Amino acid sequence: MKDLLPFLQNLRALDLLDVLAVSFIVYRMLMIVQGTRAVQMLMGLGAMAMLWWVADIYELHALSWLLQLFFDYLFILIIVLFQDQIKSALAAFGGTKFLGKNSKSKIDQQIEEVVAACQALARERTGALIVFEKSHGLLNYSLTGTRLDARVHSDVLYALFQTRSPLHDGAVIIFDGKIQSAGCFLPLSKSGEVDRHFGTRHRAALGVTEVSDAVVVVVSEETGKVQICHEGVFQVAVDENALRKGLRQRLLQYERGHHETAVANS
Repeated sequence: MKDLLPFLQNLRALDLLDVLAVSFIVYRMLMIVQGTRAVQMLMGLGAMAMLWWVADIYELHALSWLLQLFFDYLFILIIVLFQDQIKSALAAFGGTKFLGKNSKSKIDQQIEEVVAACQALARERTGALIVFEKSHGLLNYSLTGTRLDARVHSDVLYALFQTRSPLHDGAVIIFDGKIQSAGCFLPLSKSGEVDRHFGTRHRAALGVTEVSDAVVVVVSEETGKVQICHEGVFQVAVDENALRKGLRQRLLQYERGHHETAVANS
């Protein structure tokens, strides 16, 4: 404890900033290499470092000399081995808001993928039911489907609702930036005022918005019409711009409110 006090007394705000900056860079790099072959290469470098340490302890001079030569050029090796990951890290770093870049929010990206998928499905008159989960949890409905945890992408959504897909009859639930589950069963609306022309998909969209604050996109199999359902009310999206605008109004407003609440509670 006595040795720690002088260190804390000499600690400057700039030192903390220095540590935070290095930690952020390391964190971003680890996030980018996660799940790629770069992880195996990092483990290989770690194993060689351990071998060098063992060779130094047990005075294995030839092996220690060889590994020392290797690690003398480690910086160059890292650039060569991880050039793709470094490019991705620089691109991600350059897109951060604190550098003045107004990068698209994750919600915006999800909306674009959903809009693209719905337009393709509507042209082919292929039915679809896509649910954006908000503050009211829909885990009980997600568990009725197949867990995916996949990135929201138009090609994935398009494939899920093809009639050949075993999951096409159910709903897709999007939560926390991912397609959480597909082929989910939603509660059907019990309202007596439901339009008698509504099919199962529309009744399910109404049902889930009556018991939660979810935003649902429905593509009609009969007409190819695209509609947004929120708080038990349908809005027709006459084109992709209307669909995009409708989703942004309902989802970005929630995202801003959720962020402000998190900041207030922090």
